[in-house]
Amino acid sequence: MSRLHKETHLVARIGWLRAAVLGANDGIISTASLILGVASAAVSRSDVLLTGVAGLVAGAMSMAAGEYVSVSSQSDTEHADLAREKRELAGDPVSEREELAQIYVARGVEPDLAREVSKQLMAKDALGAHARDELGISEISTARPVQAALASAATFSVGAVAPLALVLVSPSNVLIPSVAAGSLLFLSLLGAIGAKAGGAGLLKPTIRVAFWGACAMALTAGIGAVVGKVV
Repeated sequence: MSRLHKETHLVARIGWLRAAVLGANDGIISTASLILGVASAAVSRSDVLLTGVAGLVAGAMSMAAGEYVSVSSQSDTEHADLAREKRELAGDPVSEREELAQIYVARGVEPDLAREVSKQLMAKDALGAHARDELGISEISTARPVQAALASAATFSVGAVAPLALVLVSPSNVLIPSVAAGSLLFLSLLGAIGAKAGGAGLLKPTIRVAFWGACAMALTAGIGAVVGKVV
């Protein structure tokens, strides 16, 4: 008999990985774009740096608030569904047991076995069984608003620090190309790290994040240059 082995599934990382990659990606792109837009308007290095810092703070707070509100809405929906399911289980457990059995039948389980499985699972944890198999709510997918908000704010800040550091170390005459090239490098590295952590291929995610980052920075820099000449 072969020995049981422990398996590690990457799907468990989806919640925090999404928030972390999204936060860092936004931090780099928005702050670098803001810096390039202002720098293209031919302002001083101190003005560029001040703008970048303001963008970091505002962006981190915006990410945290947006993520908290979004995930809280998901959490509210989950709690409402669970409360309704709890009432249905209390009011008509027989029908709920048959409903669960039919879910297993639809997945390929023999009807008699499906009813026995449904009976045993509900005897142990009826609400948990229905949450997983009827509503699709599990420990992995459960909404965690505070965790998501903190992760987004923290990773946005980490991402935003990268282009700000480039402003500090780059000579004034090459500040724009240095920030643009360095930020694209950071984005490519982030895309590769996110792909690796999620178990995906490296090339496609890296190219995707670098491409859209380059588009955002080029557009903002162009608008900054035009506005700088007009104002």
